[in-house]
Amino acid sequence: MPINPIIALAGFASAALVAMGAATAALSPPGRQLVASPELVRLAPASFSHPQPGEFLQDGRPVAAPVELVRLGEPLEIMKYQVSASEYGRCVAADVCQPAETLGGGNFPVTGVSHMDAQAYANWLSTQRGEAWRLPTDAEWAFAAGEKFRSDIEAGISDPANPALRWLAQYRNEASLERKSDPAPRFQGAFGVNAKGVADVAGNVWEWTSTCYVHASVTSDGTRISTSVENCGVHVVEGFHRTYMSNFIRDGKSGGCAVGTPPDNLGFRLVRERLTLVQAGLRRLGLS
Repeated sequence: MPINPIIALAGFASAALVAMGAATAALSPPGRQLVASPELVRLAPASFSHPQPGEFLQDGRPVAAPVELVRLGEPLEIMKYQVSASEYGRCVAADVCQPAETLGGGNFPVTGVSHMDAQAYANWLSTQRGEAWRLPTDAEWAFAAGEKFRSDIEAGISDPANPALRWLAQYRNEASLERKSDPAPRFQGAFGVNAKGVADVAGNVWEWTSTCYVHASVTSDGTRISTSVENCGVHVVEGFHRTYMSNFIRDGKSGGCAVGTPPDNLGFRLVRERLTLVQAGLRRLGLS
């Protein structure tokens, strides 16, 4: 029997409304309370060269990350400050977020939070604000960090006859940065703002991103990635330099796939997407 196009269209519209309703329900449960919007820095679209995050091999030997041209095609709206202990505490009070293993309170940045904690807060804030909030990608964080960005501590190409030479070179490169342990979080703004107006970048609170750890091989000229395997149980963490941590780690000093000396503290800031809750919900459902 031929399908009536009007009935088919009505059925499609009904299915779309059901999907939109499910997305909205998931993101906007009853009892939503409006939370004040965090202060944002809005950065214009731009292109920039960016060393890729992850571990890279050439002919089976570790090499420096390839540098690629990254294009941010839309304005980036990122929190000026890291999420504070008091802001995160509202999510805890709502029984959505787990209590943080933080050392400060009030307008001090929340610390002692895992990637899962940061994601839970982003989902909660999206619900409360009726907006789409998320962790920045590694490239977005680097763009916002500007002159404060420092990628992985590199050590050159590994010598297969003596792998220890690369480890020693990495140690020397890190030591030359003269980074000292600084475990006590400081109030928001204590580390000043960078040239783009973003505060406390590369201070003593390192920040979770949404970028997964990648193990990759590069081409013979070292300029492009030929094959890669993504591990989203580990995410990129940005701060004094780039490193990688397992999602459940809350204390960077405990280890968890860190490269270089471990972070003093783990915290985060978020990006606001230019999406409605329905659009964000449809994206999560794979419908957009």
